[in-house]
Amino acid sequence: MSYVPNIKTFVRVYDLGSMSAAGRDLRISAAVTSSRIADLERHLGVRLFNRTTRSLSPTEQGELFYKGAIRILDMIEEVEGSIADVTDSPKGTVFVAAPLGLGKKLIAPLVPSFKENYPDVNVRLRLSDRKVDFTAEGLDAAFVLGELKDSEMRVRPVHEFKRVLCASPAYLERQGAPTSPEDLPNHHCLLLRFPGAEEFFWTLQVNGRRQRYDFSSPMESDDGDVLTGWAVDGCGIVSKTRFEVSEQLEDGRLVEVLPDTPPTSIPFSCVFPHKRLQDPKTRLLIDHMIEGCQKQLG
Repeated sequence: MSYVPNIKTFVRVYDLGSMSAAGRDLRISAAVTSSRIADLERHLGVRLFNRTTRSLSPTEQGELFYKGAIRILDMIEEVEGSIADVTDSPKGTVFVAAPLGLGKKLIAPLVPSFKENYPDVNVRLRLSDRKVDFTAEGLDAAFVLGELKDSEMRVRPVHEFKRVLCASPAYLERQGAPTSPEDLPNHHCLLLRFPGAEEFFWTLQVNGRRQRYDFSSPMESDDGDVLTGWAVDGCGIVSKTRFEVSEQLEDGRLVEVLPDTPPTSIPFSCVFPHKRLQDPKTRLLIDHMIEGCQKQLG
């Protein structure tokens, strides 16, 4: 029995609550996933999961084994990291997440150069504007756009992005340009919204103070790039980092509105669990990404 791979598979099944989801995450078939769990159960002499055709839940023994399994994997990771430090040849896989727009423009282009420097480290980049779940997604690090609330995570600041409200010339010709923030509820404001999102409003700088504006939106998406596309197509006003829409502003597809009361700037940070920094491959990837981002952003 391959004990460590079986333990890793068990932890992913427990975290994701599904054999098939764990298999996709680990890039193995559902059959292999099920076989590994069965091997582990035979070795331990207990059932780790209660299975039905529609659900899967850990047994009491499964709950107990999970706590020990996490400690075992953490110890293995720490020991492997120590060896990699000595050999100066990190190996393994790093899972990192980033928001969609900035991930495409900033993070993804840095992966090839990292792989060139560290060919034995595999990078799994996941791009989404949704709030990340480190446990469920098995992440080592995540780049996050927005204010960070109290967290047990370590945080490394990357950049402070200026934001802009913008719309297409066609939309402004049809609807008229807002002359003050109070006009925004009368416009089509395109919002980023997904389960658990809190960005149902815009915060603008008005007379040197932060002013929040709440309104409903005729069109919403959980994909920031979709919102940009809708704005270019004349569907409404969007709030984006100036970096993300720099090309559209430069070529005239989008026009800035309310420049005297812009949205507040927004931090871009890298977050990771405390223990992850002990892992040299994760530390090297974070250093590489932050240095590359800051070079691009100036």
